[in-house]
Amino acid sequence: MKGNREAGLVSVVVTNYNRADYLLECLDSILAQTYRKWELIFIDDASTDDSVAIVNEWLRRHQASLTEGQNQVILHVLPRNIGFAGAINVGFYLARGEYIAVQDSDDYSHVRRLERQVAFLQENPQIELVGTNYYAFPSETPTKRELSTWIKYGSDIRKVYGNGGHCVCHGTILFRARLFDQIGGPTRRIEGAEDYEFIAKSLNARANIENLPEALYYYRQHENQRSTKYYRRKEEKK
Repeated sequence: MKGNREAGLVSVVVTNYNRADYLLECLDSILAQTYRKWELIFIDDASTDDSVAIVNEWLRRHQASLTEGQNQVILHVLPRNIGFAGAINVGFYLARGEYIAVQDSDDYSHVRRLERQVAFLQENPQIELVGTNYYAFPSETPTKRELSTWIKYGSDIRKVYGNGGHCVCHGTILFRARLFDQIGGPTRRIEGAEDYEFIAKSLNARANIENLPEALYYYRQHENQRSTKYYRRKEEKK
């Protein structure tokens, strides 16, 4: 696969476990992207709710639009629950694009998210991974949005991680797939903070990382957010 990646294609990897209530908003936000060259890889981690049925119905309803746009959608249902690190690695391995984007199944993206991030990487060949700022909102009051203030930029990113901190929202990242080919995905070594580990591992491999100050992602706060034992921030869910 390393030598067969499709130029310009963004592989959007969505992992899901029992987020049926939020899936339509998540999926619709990918379908609405102004950047049209994408594939969607949806990894369901053996959900026990109606998640798979909802995705299948969404696919049926949007089949014509997907066919017209030549957008491939892969729905991969894992036979048993393997956790975030395992699920997202399955998605990363299935990705065939030049770029890989992450999308949490209970959040949604701005319609120009992929366009802005791909353009940034094309204009900045020295950067391997780019995140964005985002709006956080309570699930029960979705119009009550607050702009994140903990995201950092430029050389401050490496400094923050060097001191054990965190300043990249994992759900917003888009990176060159060659980064995954080089270092692999997250592991289970830091339970609950696998996404943090992936950023730190990228920096340790001397990859350059940046965040866009523009809020291109909408981050849902709700009672059943994936918890973390390693790192917790009021704004961020793991």
